[in-house]
Amino acid sequence: MLGLVVASGIDEDSAFFMWARAVAIAVLAGVIAKIVMLPPGTLAGVPMGIRLGAIACGFVAFLAVRRSVFAGVIVGEVVLTLGALAYGI
Repeated sequence: MLGLVVASGIDEDSAFFMWARAVAIAVLAGVIAKIVMLPPGTLAGVPMGIRLGAIACGFVAFLAVRRSVFAGVIVGEVVLTLGALAYGI
């Protein structure tokens, strides 16, 4: 509760928050790239084309929905899941 009260007065457009968001997006992109290139478990059975297509669709959604990381991740997951189901995994 204290964090919420303290954070309410902080400007979301400050340089620090812009930097923090950029770092968070970069870390997320790195994790996604690692999972796609060296997939663990069942994901290894999904063809590389489907995995790369899911990344492309997620990136397009990220740009289309005003740079929304949430939209990009959700769209990428949906495309990956549907692609895996269509492939028979």
